[in-house]
Amino acid sequence: MSEQQADARSLIEKLISFDSTSYRSNLNLIYYIRDYLAEYKIDSVLVFNDEKTKANLYATIGPQDKAGVMLSGHTDVVPVKGQNWSSDPFIVEEKDGALYGRGTADMKSFIAIVLAYVPQMVEAKLKTPVHLAFSYDEEIGCVGVRRLLDMMQDMPIKPAMCVVGEPTSMQVVNAHKGKLAQLVRITGLEAHSSLPHIGVNAVDYAAELIVFIRKLAKDIKQDGPYEEGFEVTHTTIHTGIINGGVALNIVPNLCELKFEIRNIPKQDPEPILQQIIEYAKTKLEPEMKAIDEKCGFEFEQLSGYPGMFTAPNEDVVNFVKTLTDVKGIKKVSFGTEGGLFTQQLGIPTVVCGPGNIEQAHKPDEFIHLKQIEQMEQFMLRLLTALS
Repeated sequence: MSEQQADARSLIEKLISFDSTSYRSNLNLIYYIRDYLAEYKIDSVLVFNDEKTKANLYATIGPQDKAGVMLSGHTDVVPVKGQNWSSDPFIVEEKDGALYGRGTADMKSFIAIVLAYVPQMVEAKLKTPVHLAFSYDEEIGCVGVRRLLDMMQDMPIKPAMCVVGEPTSMQVVNAHKGKLAQLVRITGLEAHSSLPHIGVNAVDYAAELIVFIRKLAKDIKQDGPYEEGFEVTHTTIHTGIINGGVALNIVPNLCELKFEIRNIPKQDPEPILQQIIEYAKTKLEPEMKAIDEKCGFEFEQLSGYPGMFTAPNEDVVNFVKTLTDVKGIKKVSFGTEGGLFTQQLGIPTVVCGPGNIEQAHKPDEFIHLKQIEQMEQFMLRLLTALS
């Protein structure tokens, strides 16, 4: 095992040991990375949330006056609560050629391996810089990185390209879907269930809206638009949560539901959302208000991020293809922060990182040691190319 490989393993274990679940602070992890970089005389910029409980980190290795390559990842992980783990999720365990722990695949191994090669980056005296961008709260809708983007907006020189290290089994991903998640509150009017005509049943009206959403989803599936290369080649709409009612003999006065639109990059989800809102407001709400003016629908956006599409002939695609042994490019249905880098800052972006997305978010999450080795080869080739 080389020195870098030993350092990578040690850093993976260290980063996994920080419980940076999205509902917790990530500052211990961020301060650890900041102090690690400072050992090599690399300055970090921290961009905090309003409460100063979480932060993004941005750092540049090499020339400060050139565009360079940005390596981006998120520091938060999804919860382990309610999952049946075979071992402590925050202590790395090696078994059958794989490392187990929360964040091994998604996506602390990527960050750790990048950090393990910082000493070589410094020693190589890079001609083209490497920029590090590590964010918070990606798992709850790419929330934290928006603060970082605002800071980068004013930078005189921005990265020329970006690699987001989400788990793709080291294959280059040039496109992914976007997401728009909504909460709907339906206010009805309670009544005795023997007199339903004097009440407004919030659950019934929620059900009518869900049926409309389902019809829209079927229409899109049938009529498109379509985008080849995705496992599901069209935009999807899905209602995932519904809550309402307190007792069977009371007409429910409140119901809440949550739905999401996952759009192919070439389809704007906003007109779809407006169709849903219009149906609720113009078709369903007048019936409700005829009984009580206070009844109706409220819509609230929970989260959202744009789809990402980078043309196959873009420099970033061709360049990153030279850094990995996995041939070809592909599109994925899961989302990343990549679309935001492209949309807000105009930075051409691809997704490429170690691990398999199928292991993410599950109990006994793991990454194969072979994937770690492939990411190490990626970093060596990157250093050679930029030196």
